[in-house]
Amino acid sequence: MSGRPLDVLEESLNEPVTVHLKDGMAYHGTLAGYDQHMNVVLEGRLDVDGEGDALGELDVEAVEDTTIIRGDNVVTIKA
Repeated sequence: MSGRPLDVLEESLNEPVTVHLKDGMAYHGTLAGYDQHMNVVLEGRLDVDGEGDALGELDVEAVEDTTIIRGDNVVTIKA
C-alpha cells in the first residue's frame, strides 16, 4: 500500500468503511465507489450515527440504500 489517499480508497473498494463528516455524523457502509474529489458512494446496509440528543443518547439509524457523500464534507474515511 502506497499510502496515497486515492490508492487507499482503491484498496478499500467493496470493503466496509466508516466515513466521518464535518457535522459529526458517521456513516458505516460498503465503499462502492469514489472519485478524485473524495466524493464517496456507500451501498448496502448503512448505519448512520448522529451527535445524539440532549440526554446524550446516540442517534443510530439503519438504511438499506445507496448513499453518495460529497467529498467537501468528509473528515476521515476508515477501512
